[in-house]
Amino acid sequence: MKNQQPTWYKKLVIAALTVSIGLSAGMVSAPHQAGAAEAIDASITATSRGSQVISIGKNYLGRPYQFGAKAGQTRTFDCSSFTQYVFKRVGVNLPRTSKQQSHVGSYVSRSNLRTGDLVFFSIPGKPGVINHVAIYMGNGNLLQTYGAGGVRITNINSGTWSSRYMTARRVL
Repeated sequence: MKNQQPTWYKKLVIAALTVSIGLSAGMVSAPHQAGAAEAIDASITATSRGSQVISIGKNYLGRPYQFGAKAGQTRTFDCSSFTQYVFKRVGVNLPRTSKQQSHVGSYVSRSNLRTGDLVFFSIPGKPGVINHVAIYMGNGNLLQTYGAGGVRITNINSGTWSSRYMTARRVL
């Protein structure tokens, strides 16, 4: 005896397959449409690239700071030669100075920082003027180089950096 499904069941299966095939075809044929899935994919990609930036930058922990360090070399860094070098390794070309870098990408508020964002600060003696850049690592931490200690991890909420915070930019 042959096992036969009720007519309503067959219609349900056909409808489900039709919807599934239609959705798949629509997603394949129209990838240019910006929808929720594409936004999620973009966010995941940016997060992955941000993690790559941090991973690359951590390879230079302890590398000495030198104001005006030559771009492209890794013996010493200043803040902006460090960010320029690390981001170039993931395919993002940044200008040479922190002030110039503060104009690329898109603005991001302090409360919406994510791994790989550039964070800008003033320095003592020049309040209100961007003179320093760091890379946001997540959990309130920054990867940066400034003064003694060279490339290191610091907290954005420490007194010094918190009070000198100026702005942030997303370039990934």
